[in-house]
Amino acid sequence: MLYLVGLGLGDAKDITVKGLEAVRRCRRVYLEAYTSVLTVGKEALEEFYGKELILADREMVEQEADSLLKEADVCDVAFLVVGDPFGATTHSDLVLRAVKLGIPYKVIHNASIMNAVGCCGLQLYNFGETVSIVFWTDTWKPESFFDKIEKNRQNGMHTLCLLDIKVKEQSLENLMKGRRIYEPPRYMSVNQAAEQLLAIIQNRRLQGEKPEITENTICVGLARVGALDEKIASGTLHQMSTVELGAPLHSLIVTGTMHPLELEMLKLFSVDSSSFENNACQRTT
Repeated sequence: MLYLVGLGLGDAKDITVKGLEAVRRCRRVYLEAYTSVLTVGKEALEEFYGKELILADREMVEQEADSLLKEADVCDVAFLVVGDPFGATTHSDLVLRAVKLGIPYKVIHNASIMNAVGCCGLQLYNFGETVSIVFWTDTWKPESFFDKIEKNRQNGMHTLCLLDIKVKEQSLENLMKGRRIYEPPRYMSVNQAAEQLLAIIQNRRLQGEKPEITENTICVGLARVGALDEKIASGTLHQMSTVELGAPLHSLIVTGTMHPLELEMLKLFSVDSSSFENNACQRTT
């Protein structure tokens, strides 16, 4: 049996009872280590679960999935995922491979950022398409995520922006030379995401456009959702470029049309209440 077990968002104790029981009866336990991270390390998980964990990076899951699944054909194997198992398409691929090989699987769900963002007070059914904001480079500055945010906002919907994670990435030089030397991990902050959005707004204006999103659009920055030191800040997009939210992981929400109750909740986390009085009231129902 292959178990896909969601770990939740905070620490070792966020696993469900059902998930913990499955982990403890498995012979081999893999910890997926590239689509998200917990606030605690592998050692803390091993101590609480009473099991040795095998780190499964992107390279291993995408290139050696068949060997992982062959083990599940002869014994119980658990694949642990931060958040919920289906928060990333990679895990759907693992299920499809298991089915093709005739290996039974079981999914044990948990909280993920997709539903935990409700902690800021915005109603989940008012969210549109979720987007990913990627790190720009000197030569690659995509803007497609901005178009999706604009479309959501035109429809009155909020947008959850998942921010880029770079784990076990190689420089172009090392990649070309076949050297297995990896760059230090990088996690995009709310500040960096906001700065990229502001740059796109400026670019669009230079092209004669009037972006739906501006420096004064109300946004929400979230950090370490589900952890004891969770932090939430609401304010304008410009304020999000300077707000200090600390360690990763961060997420950003660009608001759409807000219900008065949503607005009242966001004010609890405001960087500066005057920004709400001046801007947010224009987009309430």
